[in-house]
Amino acid sequence: MDLADLTAHELLTLISKREIAPKDVVKSCIDRIERCEPLIKAYLYIRDPEEIINSVREDMPYSAIPIAIKDNILVRGLPNTCASKILSNFIAPYNATVIEKLKEKSFNITGKTNLDEFAMGSSTENSAFGPTRNPWDLERVPGGSSGGSAASVAIGSSIWALGSDTGGSIRQPASFCGVVGLKPTYGTVSRYGLVAFASSLDQIGPITKDVTDCALLYSFINGHDPNDSTSLNVEPYRYSPLTGDIRGMKIGLIKELLVEGIDPSVERCIRDAVKTFQDLGAIVEEVSLPHISYSVPTYYILAPAEASSNLARFDGVRYGFRAGGKTAEEMMSNTRGEGFGPEVKRRIMLGTYVLSAGYYEAFYLKALKFRNLIAGDFKKAFERFDVLISPTSPILPFKLGEKVENPLEMYLSDICTIPINLAGLPAISIPCGFVNNLPVGLQIIGPVFSESRLFEVAYGFEQAMPFHKRRPQLGGNTYGV
Repeated sequence: MDLADLTAHELLTLISKREIAPKDVVKSCIDRIERCEPLIKAYLYIRDPEEIINSVREDMPYSAIPIAIKDNILVRGLPNTCASKILSNFIAPYNATVIEKLKEKSFNITGKTNLDEFAMGSSTENSAFGPTRNPWDLERVPGGSSGGSAASVAIGSSIWALGSDTGGSIRQPASFCGVVGLKPTYGTVSRYGLVAFASSLDQIGPITKDVTDCALLYSFINGHDPNDSTSLNVEPYRYSPLTGDIRGMKIGLIKELLVEGIDPSVERCIRDAVKTFQDLGAIVEEVSLPHISYSVPTYYILAPAEASSNLARFDGVRYGFRAGGKTAEEMMSNTRGEGFGPEVKRRIMLGTYVLSAGYYEAFYLKALKFRNLIAGDFKKAFERFDVLISPTSPILPFKLGEKVENPLEMYLSDICTIPINLAGLPAISIPCGFVNNLPVGLQIIGPVFSESRLFEVAYGFEQAMPFHKRRPQLGGNTYGV
């Protein structure tokens, strides 16, 4: 097997035993970038290969494990476009807190990955610089908005990656690309240096090849940050070897998320996963969350409302793209008209509408009440169950262009992931099967601060059903097993 197909913990073990040279890992990923990037287009910016190789330090093992960063997380000196024309010439002046944490261990950044513009989308087709393609089928989307990060990990052009999750933007692409993605408890990972979409929902998290890598990477990036007013001062997660022992654990299968319209093949994979959990000694029962069906309309009121406020800073005055105009007002209007893509404009207009006089109480305040009801449903469920499970996505990866002209259909594809962001809970997506060589993801949800429990449950399933070991094919080459 090529080194680029191995997990970070496997590579670290081989390096510690001196069975492989650290620079060989980096060279393997660079080779994979050169071969696959013209097809996949996971990256918006790639560091100079010699610079990546020369960043390897013998005394810092993590410098040999390349990591990709979603292009809405600031890395000082590198472009930070958010996949938008309006930031096409912007260079990050400082590091996000998560990047500072990674640099403490000399992590080696390969580059910045593609996304839906300002993280608004579910397919990575809304990028101003073109779509990313799914490594399992080049005619299909990798999911979004962290599609570039997920695709890079799946194809081996990075060993692990960081993404951001506002309504499923780590978990859904992880599902579509057959990798592992964690949306942490809100406030456990600093948002300082993450370009804001919806501040009460956004969360940075890891995308990896397996659960062990996910736990390891999360242990490096979580923790309190005084630079982030929403950062929680709680005991940080510390990595320890996983056992996967889930005997006697109570797992709730969310009835409402096996929704009408779910792909029957996805439902079969979830039912098979339930049987696997039962074989491992867990108790699985259905659970009802009655208000969860209101999650999508609640989200698409609250998230655009916050986005319309956050994106007001992009006016052509302080930084980024600037269009011409005879007056300051005309210049700002032209800048936003030319600089923002159609999906971003759609959400700004929707958010401005629900916050306007006469509609604030009818829409925004009512959505806040439903958000509390949804969170309450989860709280009640966790009085009975240790974790909850659902599909990560109710559908298989769809074809490029299939849903671009139907935004509502695109929005509904996030029905399983959105409720978790509204409630501020942690959730992890892991591969649980394949249908016609397309991955299916299982979502495992826990109460706040239960990441260690999620890792154990996910690891137990992963060891019993090692779908994570499969690798995609590209151009007649088979990568992995």
